Amino acid sequence: MPIYIMLNKPSGCVTACRDDTHSTVMDCLDGLPKEVVGTLHPVGRLDIDTEGLLLLTDDGKLDYSILQPGHHVEKRYFFRAFGDITDEDARRLENGIELYHKNYNAMPAKYEPAGKCTVRDVFSLLPAKRRAKWMKNPEGPVSCGYLTVTEGKKHQIKLMIKSVGCHVFTLKRVSLGGLSLDEGLAPGEWRYLTDDDLSLLGYTPPVKA
Repeated sequence: MPIYIMLNKPSGCVTACRDDTHSTVMDCLDGLPKEVVGTLHPVGRLDIDTEGLLLLTDDGKLDYSILQPGHHVEKRYFFRAFGDITDEDARRLENGIELYHKNYNAMPAKYEPAGKCTVRDVFSLLPAKRRAKWMKNPEGPVSCGYLTVTEGKKHQIKLMIKSVGCHVFTLKRVSLGGLSLDEGLAPGEWRYLTDDDLSLLGYTPPVKA
């Protein structure tokens, strides 16, 4: 039977089966025999500093079902960003903004604000190597929100937010299609997908003859 896994990807590991420099998402699969891990691959990718919902499988048809651009599978992300996202910025994001330093537009997205604060308020969440830089302006604005997109261009969320003059420092994928990240999974933890999970993805596994 095919294997389907939900991983809460932690920051700091790359979405790859192997890497000479960094740890990979495959290193998170504690408890699985190496020969089983060797048959699996990530479905899509998340940047090294992005956390959240990542699927792993040995079923290539699941990749096609989720990643095929024409299927328009929704991907929802939570972000924190330095800067103030205004109502006008939100409209630009939702209408399909031109990506920062790219000559093409993203498809229309759904933006949901989730509050604002200051750099001082999120000090403990800042990347350690950049804390000194950002704390030079401790009262600087920070915007939090959700973006839902139906495509997967490289660094897309970061570039969309940068296009409105803000800089993402926290990014987490919280859902894929109708499937949400299991809140019981700590970063780096995983579990098998259930039949209900696969139904939420709109996917029916192949039947073994």
